[in-house]
Amino acid sequence: MTERTRRWLLAFAMLGLGASVAATWVHYQLLSSPGYTSFCDVSSTVNCTEAYMSRFGSLGGVPVALLGVLWFVLVLVLLLAPRSSAARENAPAYIFALSTAALSIVLYLAYGSFIVLKTVCPLCVATYVAVGALFLISGGAMSFPMSHLPSRAARDLRALVSSPAALVVAILFLGGAATAVAFFPREATPTDAATSAASDQAAAGQAAAPAANQAEQSEFERWYLQQPTVDPGVPADGAAVVIVKFNDYQCPPCKQTYDNYKSVLAKYRASHPGAVRFVTKDFPLDPECNFNAPGGQHVAACEAAVAVRLAEQHAKREAMEDWLFANQPTLTPDSVKQGARQVGGVTDFDQKYPTVLNLVKGDIAAGGALGVRSTPTFFINGRMLRGGLPPQFFDAAIAFELKQAKR
Repeated sequence: MTERTRRWLLAFAMLGLGASVAATWVHYQLLSSPGYTSFCDVSSTVNCTEAYMSRFGSLGGVPVALLGVLWFVLVLVLLLAPRSSAARENAPAYIFALSTAALSIVLYLAYGSFIVLKTVCPLCVATYVAVGALFLISGGAMSFPMSHLPSRAARDLRALVSSPAALVVAILFLGGAATAVAFFPREATPTDAATSAASDQAAAGQAAAPAANQAEQSEFERWYLQQPTVDPGVPADGAAVVIVKFNDYQCPPCKQTYDNYKSVLAKYRASHPGAVRFVTKDFPLDPECNFNAPGGQHVAACEAAVAVRLAEQHAKREAMEDWLFANQPTLTPDSVKQGARQVGGVTDFDQKYPTVLNLVKGDIAAGGALGVRSTPTFFINGRMLRGGLPPQFFDAAIAFELKQAKR
């Protein structure tokens, strides 16, 4: 490997590491800080949050960005090996093998971002470029066939074990990786709730929200009280807490909050019957019914909103919502109509569509008057929360409002 090649590899490894560190920081803030808005959330299309908080943002609960940090650190360790070591000579082959595996993951993540989510994440794109460049440069820099790599790797491994300095570096890397993975905040994961408050949620296999500790609760309450308050125009009907969600069935964060909040709402239905009212309003980001929405994004969102309203007439609203969110990446107007017929029992979709669409437009107009510009947007007793909250803070908001109602 020439010095020039090594410098190029170092440059792209540093690019990838910098982007991954920034992405990891953003993901950490999204999980731990209520109301955090990423600096790379430029629009609904150029948006890091949608990518990180989607199913493509984590692997086994560990953020892909954090795994990227560890991967690029490993590449840098190989490139910075002592000049006299065999590992330095074999580094291009190791990097080529690592980047071949990483490239398959990058292609999958790019598909998820660009095709499924229809979102461009700038930090993600930087890591894609870095991995692709490392793959090409390392492949061109190899001085022996890949079939020789296993035997060379075995020799390098024996040399590592016999070198105290190399062994310390390896232990530090593995220990640091394990610590980072273990202590990074987790998104809600499926659990079997044992309490009666979450029995219906557990039966459905939904995610349980971790509780906010006292310090987080105090910090959250200070932030929460600073949020703007408006009247969303939804009657309380005897409830102490009224939650209004402006929703789009093709919006990935809308799906995430739908899934993650089920356990929280189930808990309060059991512990405070009738005290918490949750109302969903339609705000499809589809120019067919929402003139403020950009074209080409959520082409079946208007049909989806109508499908839920029609399914509700057959007492199948929740089943229809579950189906729409489960099939969110592949929704089309025709597939929504088919789902409405099969899941919601709707046999007259086309006939009723114009009339019901006017009701959807009524929600859109109400949302526009309240300042809704994106989905999901929540109002909890009138406090506007754009993008929703991590489930532990959603729980904390309800608990705070119930406490206030008792005063």
